[in-house]
Amino acid sequence: MEKEKPSKFIDKKTALQKAEAYCAYQERSQYEVRTKLLNLGLKFQELEEVITALIENNFLNEARFAQAYSQGKLRMKGWGRNKIKQGLVAKGVSVPIIKSALQKINKEEYVAKLEDVLVKKHKEYQFKDDYNTKNKLIKYALSRGFEYDLIFFVLNKNGLKQ
Repeated sequence: MEKEKPSKFIDKKTALQKAEAYCAYQERSQYEVRTKLLNLGLKFQELEEVITALIENNFLNEARFAQAYSQGKLRMKGWGRNKIKQGLVAKGVSVPIIKSALQKINKEEYVAKLEDVLVKKHKEYQFKDDYNTKNKLIKYALSRGFEYDLIFFVLNKNGLKQ
């Protein structure tokens, strides 16, 4: 039989310091902070007190996290709204906060990012007919989380028609 690892426990003061440092490094969701504190061995009642203290001291802010996450994924990863939404849901962010964060995405920047993604991918395809190329680009952009109507609009605007 294997011996169980002794569970590590941490006091509330130390947990608060670690959580503050964790949140100060980059924006975090409550789900991420809760997971981190549970892994440190903090008990449930103390965990809630630490979360409350983080919110009161403005180390933890779900709306700020959602906005930073959505802007970062758009700019750095080239994700569309649908994929960003899935990521935020996975991070445990509430639906109203997700909607608010997605509405704050700059429309011109969003369309420009979609154009960049499509142009970059278009250079990779070597199809002789526009039909196959367009279908591949649509599938790719959909997998990146962009909306079909917007993809179709950008492809037609940039001269790739069926």
